[in-house]
Order: sequence, then C-alpha cells, then structure tokens
Amino acid sequence: MLELNISQNKNTQSPAYGKYFARVEYKKTMGIDDMAKHMAEHNTPFSVGTIAGILKDFVACTREQCLSGNTVKIDNLAIFKCSVESNGLVLEEGAKIVGGLGGVPATKNSDGSARTPDYSKESQYAIRSAKLLAQATGEFTRAELNGDANFRWTKAARDFIDGIVSPNGGGSSSASGSGTQGSGSGSSTTGGGSTTGGGSNTGGGSTSGSGSNTGGGTTTGGGTTGGTTTGGEGGGDGDDGLDKG
Repeated sequence: MLELNISQNKNTQSPAYGKYFARVEYKKTMGIDDMAKHMAEHNTPFSVGTIAGILKDFVACTREQCLSGNTVKIDNLAIFKCSVESNGLVLEEGAKIVGGLGGVPATKNSDGSARTPDYSKESQYAIRSAKLLAQATGEFTRAELNGDANFRWTKAARDFIDGIVSPNGGGSSSASGSGTQGSGSGSSTTGGGSTTGGGSNTGGGSTSGSGSNTGGGTTTGGGTTGGTTTGGEGGGDGDDGLDKG
C-alpha cells in the first residue's frame, strides 16, 4: 500500500500554479542490512550475514561492470548503465579536443561581456560528468506497477482535502483506491491520485506529458516530499538520475 500526501504547486511560472498533486509519503529507507534481514525471514537457508555479503558484492560488481561500459540487467527490477552529461564542443581546424572530464573555454568574461575563446590554445573537454541510469524492466515497468499498486491518503492529507472540498461535512475524499483506471471511464480511480475538483493523476503520483517544473511543490497536510516535480503540469515525484521505464 502506497500512502499519499498532497502538495500545492507554488511555481507562479507553471501552468499548474495553485493546483494540488498527490505525492507518495515514504515510510523509511531500506538499506542492504535491512533487506538482508527481510529476505532471511522468507524461509531461506541463508543467514542475514550471508545475504548481506552477497548483496554488497553484487553492488560492487554492478559498479565495476557499469564503469567497464557494460549494462547490468536485473530481471524484473532494472537495467543499470553509466551515461554522461557532455559539453558542447566547437570543432574547427587546430582545436584541442580532449575525450575526458572537464570544462570548455568560457564565452563570457566575469563582467558578463562577450569573450572569444582561442580554441587552438584552450582545451575543450568532452565530458561534464558521469552518472548512473536505471531503467525499469519486467515487473517494475510503469504498466506493471500501475496494475499492482494500491493507494490511500495519509490521515493528514485526507483531513486537509475534506476540510476544503466538504467544509460542512457534505462529502469526503475516498481513503484508498487501486492504480488502474476503469475501462471507458472519463475520470481517474478515486484515491489513486485525483481529488474532486483538482488535477487528476492517473495511476497516482505522476502525470504524463512533456516538460518539467522545478521546485513546484510545497507539502500541505503534513509529511515531506521531494523538491523537484516533473510532468506536463508539475505533478509526480522527482527521481533524480533515473531513466524511467
């Protein structure tokens, strides 16, 4: 069960300014030792220490393989790979191009005035930074999660919504709902990320569409959420460094 909080878009430059969006309220972060203890309770002959050791070795080997230029696919979880953020290079006769990590010559002076770099003397580095990408696969793809996830509002969020949409007790928000949308229905499953009169959120938590809205959400009704929101109207959780499936 995924518990949902609610936050309002405070970005005045966003087309979704003033709208409310559902956010997942995370309970805790499970580390390797926590997962090892959990797995040991599932009728396995291996001890917590053995499982933790295997998981730690797997993490180290995954990093090694990714840095070697390979992708690592964990079936029904994710495909891990290293990617890069690159600099824009000026290719011209005599230019000094370096296939490594660094910057490129500045095109502005400290006072903001234009500067013309001498590319025959100033090196241009191709890579700005390296990063990890994780692409969902199998049972962790969006389609699979939408079919299996269940949602409910936190008490704080439910009370906050009811205080606005039914101040006189003339109705209430649904406490829970499934992640799928009914066939032929024109509205999202109640509780799965939509509220009466507000912006709907099919499957809960994220809205489809292009574009992004940075810093567009402030938690309302208790709890905390991530600082960056993505999606066509600014909905959904910010997942830095992830390539979603």
